[in-house]
Amino acid sequence: MPAKTPRRKKTLGTPKPFSLGTQLIAGARKRSEEQYPRNAVVFSQGDPATDVFYIQRGGIKLSVLSGTGKEAVVAMIGAGDFFGEGCLAGQPLRMGSAMAMVPTTVHRFPKSEMQRMLHDEPEFSDHFITHVVARSIRVEEDLIDQLFNSSEKRLARTLLLLARYGRDEAPAGVLPRISQETLAEMIGSTRSRVNYFMNKFRKLGLIEYNGTLKIHASLLSVVLHE
Repeated sequence: MPAKTPRRKKTLGTPKPFSLGTQLIAGARKRSEEQYPRNAVVFSQGDPATDVFYIQRGGIKLSVLSGTGKEAVVAMIGAGDFFGEGCLAGQPLRMGSAMAMVPTTVHRFPKSEMQRMLHDEPEFSDHFITHVVARSIRVEEDLIDQLFNSSEKRLARTLLLLARYGRDEAPAGVLPRISQETLAEMIGSTRSRVNYFMNKFRKLGLIEYNGTLKIHASLLSVVLHE
């Protein structure tokens, strides 16, 4: 009798990791892709809160203006992040402004479309909730950082966090051009103090800047140092 040909075992491919942005873009029925040049305003404080935004590429600065005209930088976020999601919790007006730090591509989703996706797509809903909780934790960490850490540690931590922004456009650890005034606003310090620490970090070989700013992982030593 002829020998039986052994059956080939079926191999299952490794499932692709879940991508929150990809799932949202693919599943949304209503959305628009928008391009913003550097320093372009996405929305302003007091505008109607009607949409949620997802950053595909680039970076966004979120800021708040006080009644006396003083601006405070709340956060700087990048590719893979959402912003404007306050409208999902009933926020009628924008509590702050959003501006592009570098040429930025965002996807705009109407509030009603995001609500439909969260209701109809359980997997997307679970990941989105995780994203929002992680963002809340980050805000708490920022507050603790402001209350208990020195301005030097706050600057080092901020640079390390920012190093992930613009990752679709630049090598890891390379930041888009950002002014020392903006860094000072983010850490609650002055431009002169930021300039002093930036020069110190550069002399120690923790950062490099010559047109662009490169952050080395060794900068973490400043954050961990007691």
